Amino acid sequence: MWHSIPDLGSALVLAILLAASYAFALALLAARRQPRWLAAARLAAYGTVALSTVAVLVLAYAFVTHDFRIRYVAQYSDRSMPTPYLLSALWGGQDGSVLWWVFLLGVYIAACVRWLKGRYLALQPYIIATLMVVVMFFALLMLFSSSPFATSLSGARLDGHGLNPLLQNFYMAVHPPSLYVGFVGCTVPFAFAVAALLSGRLDSEWIVAVRKWMLFAWLFLSIGNGLGMLWAYVELGWGGYWAWDPVENASFLPWLTATAYVHSTMIQERRAMLKIWNLFLIALTFFLTIFGTFLTRSGAIASVHAFAQSNVGVYFLWFLGLIAATSVGLVLWRLPALRSDARIESVASREAAFVANNWALLGATAFVLVATTFPLVSKALFAQTVSVGPPFYNRWMAPIGLAIFLLMGLAPLFGWRKTSPKSLRSAFVAPCAAALALALLHLAFGSAFGFPPFVPNDPIVPGPLGLALQKLGSSTPLVTASLAAFNLAVIAQEFYRGAASRMLAHRESVLTALLTLVDRARRRYGGYVVHFGVTLMFIGFLGQAWGVSRETSLRPGESFTLDRYVLRYDGPRETVDPNKRMAFADVTVLKSGSDKQLGKLSPARFFYKKNPEQPTSEVSVLHSVRDDLYVVLGGFGDDKIASFQIHVNPLVSWIWAGLLFLILGAAISLWPDVPVSS
Repeated sequence: MWHSIPDLGSALVLAILLAASYAFALALLAARRQPRWLAAARLAAYGTVALSTVAVLVLAYAFVTHDFRIRYVAQYSDRSMPTPYLLSALWGGQDGSVLWWVFLLGVYIAACVRWLKGRYLALQPYIIATLMVVVMFFALLMLFSSSPFATSLSGARLDGHGLNPLLQNFYMAVHPPSLYVGFVGCTVPFAFAVAALLSGRLDSEWIVAVRKWMLFAWLFLSIGNGLGMLWAYVELGWGGYWAWDPVENASFLPWLTATAYVHSTMIQERRAMLKIWNLFLIALTFFLTIFGTFLTRSGAIASVHAFAQSNVGVYFLWFLGLIAATSVGLVLWRLPALRSDARIESVASREAAFVANNWALLGATAFVLVATTFPLVSKALFAQTVSVGPPFYNRWMAPIGLAIFLLMGLAPLFGWRKTSPKSLRSAFVAPCAAALALALLHLAFGSAFGFPPFVPNDPIVPGPLGLALQKLGSSTPLVTASLAAFNLAVIAQEFYRGAASRMLAHRESVLTALLTLVDRARRRYGGYVVHFGVTLMFIGFLGQAWGVSRETSLRPGESFTLDRYVLRYDGPRETVDPNKRMAFADVTVLKSGSDKQLGKLSPARFFYKKNPEQPTSEVSVLHSVRDDLYVVLGGFGDDKIASFQIHVNPLVSWIWAGLLFLILGAAISLWPDVPVSS
């Protein structure tokens, strides 16, 4: 019988390491084509999963019972916290997040081992062995550097420090788990890639097997990044949703490479091409998930999202080296078998468009990676920390993003292998006409509706390059709007052509033809729905060009006009709950030029009892399809004077709508195939 929860938890972490090592050894024996060892390795993998699940449940129990003997529980909770936030504290700090990672990886391992059953018998031992190596790394990390069950040397506290007030938010409770599901999910495709290289089975078998695993991970990377944007928008109070923070970038990098992979894998499936490239993308995506984890937890960078500085960085660097060395070594070993006789036959082909799209995505990855790590490089080489801010990212990422946006629309217009001039003309007419029409309408009426086609843009790079970037930045609204029209027309044309063909061949109604079309080619048309969502998100990002921000201080009864809104400050009020004191400023929003009331807002400042020196700004937002009225309470002065930061953020709601369509499209692509009668 264990004497305490801390002892039980520490014993479970050690048991996870031992069970994973045992499963790894059995998997290596099974690689000699001995079925009984494979069956034993599968059972040992399930045992490892069970131990990680029990360990998470023990830590959750420690939180809900306020076991402040455990240092991690004392640091990230207190008695006044509601149960949902006590549970979210599981991943709110470094030590618990490592255990949470192992638990999620265990869920993936259980699902993968069960799904494999009698499939891919030559790959299974290597898949299990690779997954166990990752479990072993994180178990070692918990044992020697980041134990979630370590006890405080001073003994149990009467109460804990409490969770960071910024993390006591709904979106922060769901954002990290979603992002972790995406991060951890990239381990399974990597394990398949390693298994294919080790076993020598380098045809399209493993690519087909890994398709939905990577798409599922990509989906949750998308959801995690989107929820992170929502959290930043409603909690940080600076008026935006993406600040190119290093930890934001760390979660964005694997999304870019995973996006490249889900496109390039189609070329290998159809043409048996790009074998090395796809292996590289899978390995790079997994490498970047671990690299992002390293950035977040090592304390090497300053970020509002990062954990406290610790010594785990050394462990991660060794593991990153192992991943890189193993991947490169295995590819070089199998290089002769990875070469393909197939080639891209024409620039006017879908293969060429996908490759160009991949290079644009890898260009974005390289730029963000270099800019994010530049402070580390400058400190190491020049003994000074030099960082770059959002204006730098926005200026350089604008042309890269627009190139990716253009290529997203171009690819579906080309056929595989080569496209005839007649087919090209037929495919391009409607999208180009839509783009041209939208550009002319924007030039003619954009300014009158408050969306000018050109915006002022200051140069940040001297010389001709800086001038070119300035001109491109100024014309970004017009270019983006035109490309959005182009992409929407491409998507509509693809659905129209497919549905019209079915209506003609099977005499189906429009709705039946569309539903059957999507059902019979879920991957293709689910991808178009994703593209539709991405297009909506680009329209939402475009709104930044027309945003307006002001600061003001008002007495009760006074009003302030910004853009099409009049804000009347009605006065302060205060409420309390067991966890915090909440100071609100009630504001009535009226339409400029009339007495029509559009809504009421109540921005606030929350003062947590455990962290009174860290008040949080709780923004209040009036949403509409056109724009968001975003109000932040700065504080109160004498005579109930309240200071406000007011932002009018155009088209932000389009981002969240686009994210929903992206999720829908990915879900359609992931939906299991079911035979349907004609």
